[in-house]
Amino acid sequence: MADPTQTPPAVSDEASRPVELQFLEGPQSRLFEAVRAFKILVEFIRGFRRLHFVGPCVTIFGSARFGEQNPYYALARETARRLALGGFTIMTGGGPGIMEAANRGARDVRGRSLGCNIVLPMEQEPNPYVDLSIDFRYFFVRKVMLVKYSYAFVVMPGGFGTLDELFETLTLIQTRKIHDFPVVLMGREYWQPMLDFLRDRMVGAGTIDPADLDRFVVTDDPAEATRIISNTALPRFGLGYGPKVRRRWFLGE
Repeated sequence: MADPTQTPPAVSDEASRPVELQFLEGPQSRLFEAVRAFKILVEFIRGFRRLHFVGPCVTIFGSARFGEQNPYYALARETARRLALGGFTIMTGGGPGIMEAANRGARDVRGRSLGCNIVLPMEQEPNPYVDLSIDFRYFFVRKVMLVKYSYAFVVMPGGFGTLDELFETLTLIQTRKIHDFPVVLMGREYWQPMLDFLRDRMVGAGTIDPADLDRFVVTDDPAEATRIISNTALPRFGLGYGPKVRRRWFLGE
C-alpha cells in the first residue's frame, strides 16, 4: 500500500505543458503539427459558422481589471448602450471589467451582446451579460473573428491585450487590408502619453506618417463615438450582414 504521507511523483513538464505552448516552441513531430493544423482549421470554421448570424457588430476592447465603480466601466456601458440602440451587436472578449460593462450596456436596452472568450490558464469565465459566448484557444483565430465580424472598434483603457488589438487593427488599416474602418479611442487622459509618443517620437522619427494619426479618433463622449461609427459604418454596410444563408445544424449553426 502506498504511504499517504509521501508526496506523489511529479508529472513531467512535457506531459503537463499545454499543447498550445508546445505549438509555439519550434518544430514538432509531423503528426503533432498535422493535428494542430487540423484543430486550428476546425476552430476557424466553428467561429465562422457561429458568428455568421450575429448581426453587424461593434467590438469594444478594454481592461478586465476595472470594477463597476471605475469611471471607465460606466463609460463603456453607456457607449455600448447607445450603439445597441443604433442597431449594432456588441462584441467583446467576454470577460470581466470593460468587457462586462459593454455587454451589460447592450443588455440594458435589450440589444444583442456576445463574447469571444479566450481560454487561458486562469480560466476566464464569460460574464453574465452575453447572449452568446464562443471559446477560442488561439489568440490569432480570435482576432481574425473580431476583425471579420466587426464594423468598428471602440478601444477603452486597457493593458497589453488591448494594445495588441488596437495596433494590429491600425496596421491592417495602414496596409489597406481593411478599409473605412472606424477606430475610436475613449479615455483621453489615459491614452494621452501614448498619443504624445506617436506624434512626437514616431512621426518625428519617420516610422509612421502624420496621416496615420488620422486613422483613429479620440473622444470621451459616448454620443460622439456612436455618431462617428454610425456615420462611417452604416453608409458602407447598412445594417445588413452578408449573404442570406440558411442555418445548417450539421455545421454547428
